[in-house]
Amino acid sequence: MKKICLSVVGMFLTFFAAFAQDSTAYKSRKLTFEEANLVSSYYHQDGNNSAVTGGVGTENLTDYSNTIDLKFVRWGANNVKHSFTLEAGIDHYTSASSDKIDPRTISSASSADTRIYPSLSWMAENNAKGTTFGAGVSFSSEFDYKSFGANVLFAKKTANRNGEFSVKLQAYLDQVTIIQPIELRSNQNINSHEDDYASQARNSFSGSFSYSQIINPNFQLALIADVVYQQGYLGLPFHRIYFNNGSEGVETLPGTRLKIPLGIRANYFLGDKVVLRSFYRYYHDDWGLSAHTAQLEAALKISPFFSFTPFYRYYNQQGTKYFAPINTHSVSEQFYTSNYDLSTLNSGFYGAGFRLTPEKGVLVIQHLSALEIRYGHYSRSNGLNSNILSLNLQVK
Repeated sequence: MKKICLSVVGMFLTFFAAFAQDSTAYKSRKLTFEEANLVSSYYHQDGNNSAVTGGVGTENLTDYSNTIDLKFVRWGANNVKHSFTLEAGIDHYTSASSDKIDPRTISSASSADTRIYPSLSWMAENNAKGTTFGAGVSFSSEFDYKSFGANVLFAKKTANRNGEFSVKLQAYLDQVTIIQPIELRSNQNINSHEDDYASQARNSFSGSFSYSQIINPNFQLALIADVVYQQGYLGLPFHRIYFNNGSEGVETLPGTRLKIPLGIRANYFLGDKVVLRSFYRYYHDDWGLSAHTAQLEAALKISPFFSFTPFYRYYNQQGTKYFAPINTHSVSEQFYTSNYDLSTLNSGFYGAGFRLTPEKGVLVIQHLSALEIRYGHYSRSNGLNSNILSLNLQVK
């Protein structure tokens, strides 16, 4: 997999170093290349509360991810800027817990999987009117999940251009493949092929609303509100439940869910070399889950071409009323899960990144305008730990 990541980086540099030479400074009415970004990341986690085995057992998982986005622009009538962004991503993971869906095999189909997720978006910015319109479509596919998405957005600046209101509407129409633990399948489905599995719908609809305001030259503030409604099969069919009477089943959750996150973001500029970024969010849903998130990040400009960014995020969650540990749920309950993602917990995520933007380009490649590397460590109160390392290359 490391060879794949390096090959993608090599092709990225070779192709776009040449392609970027066609970009021009004037406002061309032809579709021209503006920017490209490649992000590669490595993620690894471990823990002992796998929902696949009823809330106990290994959560060991490794994920390699590569995404690339290409941005093109064209200037239309009335000086309207049209931006088109094509993004393509591919993830490959190996999961010890998913391998327990069918422990008879050395490596079951879900022990490793690859996800692809292309998307296309368009945005039209009218600086004279201070308005922005946009739309996008997306698709995601992996072994047991398919997703189709669409979105539209609108933004409007205030008369003095110091404030902006935006709204984004999204819809995701998904299909969940019903793959149950091997011991709970009927005899005729024990050796089923992927094409033989049934599937059920999961639909998500959301509205995101924000208002940003420049308070003064050093202080910017944004208020954020989301409303998310989900319907359909909202659990996972291979999450086991071990009841208090010794029997076994799979998690069962309500067929609808309403989520309401509310947030505030504040950025403060301490001169030319330090930017403090802060974020707070309160979350609540009708499953009884509520949470608080607080994050602080400092961007330190060490030199005109080098910046260092440490960050810390704290998260506290009051779990859903449907969660209980292994051997605790009663068969008389209507809904039940032993997925610790839905339990009461707190977590911390900290790390740092650095960004290089040399005047002559990274590695003296003129159009390779930026290189950023970030590392983060995550730890949860129930023992789950993870590490993520990412690389971002930008061509202009």
